[in-house]
Amino acid sequence: EDSSSTMPATVTATAGETKTTKNEKMFRLFLLFMMTAQNSTVVLVSRYTRAGVSNEDSYVINDLIMVQEFGKLILAAALEYNATNGQLVRSMKENIFDRPKDFFRILIPSLLYLVQNSLLYVAISNLTAPMFQVTYQCKLLTTAVVSVIMLQRKYSLKQWLCLTALGIGVAIVVLGAQSDSKKDASDSNEEGEDANVQNLFVGLMAVTIACLCSAFAGVYFEFVLKRPTNDGGEARAPVSMWMRNVQMAFFSICIAYINMVRDSDRGVTGLVDENNDPVIKPFMHGFTGWVYVVVMLQAGGGLLVAAVIKYADNVLKGMATGVSVVTATFFSMFLFGTSLSIQFAIGAGVILVSVYLFSNDIPAMCKGKVKQDEHVEMSPMLPK
Repeated sequence: EDSSSTMPATVTATAGETKTTKNEKMFRLFLLFMMTAQNSTVVLVSRYTRAGVSNEDSYVINDLIMVQEFGKLILAAALEYNATNGQLVRSMKENIFDRPKDFFRILIPSLLYLVQNSLLYVAISNLTAPMFQVTYQCKLLTTAVVSVIMLQRKYSLKQWLCLTALGIGVAIVVLGAQSDSKKDASDSNEEGEDANVQNLFVGLMAVTIACLCSAFAGVYFEFVLKRPTNDGGEARAPVSMWMRNVQMAFFSICIAYINMVRDSDRGVTGLVDENNDPVIKPFMHGFTGWVYVVVMLQAGGGLLVAAVIKYADNVLKGMATGVSVVTATFFSMFLFGTSLSIQFAIGAGVILVSVYLFSNDIPAMCKGKVKQDEHVEMSPMLPK
């Protein structure tokens, strides 16, 4: 009788757990879809806003970064307001005005992220969408090296092999693209100077420096987030992710504004004033509807990554990275007429497999105290 009476309760509990597990899987799949869509769309739309646009009609990258950081500031502040039950002003006082030293620590990753974002738009302007997506995976390699130096992190032999294969894959892609870029350069000279001409060397240099900035900023930000906070020896609750986003966005806006004031070469619009002098590009010149789409995607991207970090794991993020590269490459063939060589396909395949195996299927790290090191390659994915 006792066993029969407990059976319904057991069945109900099991059914509840199954339903919860199913809901979690569906939510993880939703996050995978959203992150893949965001990663792919940002590259494709950003490339669209720069490809074939004359220098006179193109927007100033610093203006775009300032607007998107302002959007991030508003979104992060709204989420902090919601998380603190309307105590946003109190949270700002406690985490900014009462702790200025901790607040100014965020200046370092803010500056690095600003440089990274600026260079990414330079890279997108000079590389095809597939080329940019593939070469930008080098941030995994740079982050691993920086993590070893700054955080004394250790990697397994399999992970170092994956990093080596990643470098080889990038080399295959770059070497294959050099011959194509020479043909494109000769063709572009015949088309005239109205459109922006791609420069492989400039694009690759921009991606390389952006990967380094991403690595240093991500690892430093991780160090700040995990560092125990205290005031006068008394432990404090850690600063929330949203407040850190508010702080970083604030510094990014300040730095972008200083760059705008100091920038004496914003470019000209192609028009002349009453004195027959060329008109300098005003703030937000060249902002079309698609540029505002980029702003919204970038502003919401950091918050989406925060959700992935909170509710998912590196398996999801690794899958999203690989799927987004394939997705952007596929649509780039139709939107921009990008031709893909066998060499590119081989190199891209090596890179994607390396990225996936680096962050997944790591039995040596899944035993004992591995949970702490699960996110080794994901420092740059931390939201800003």
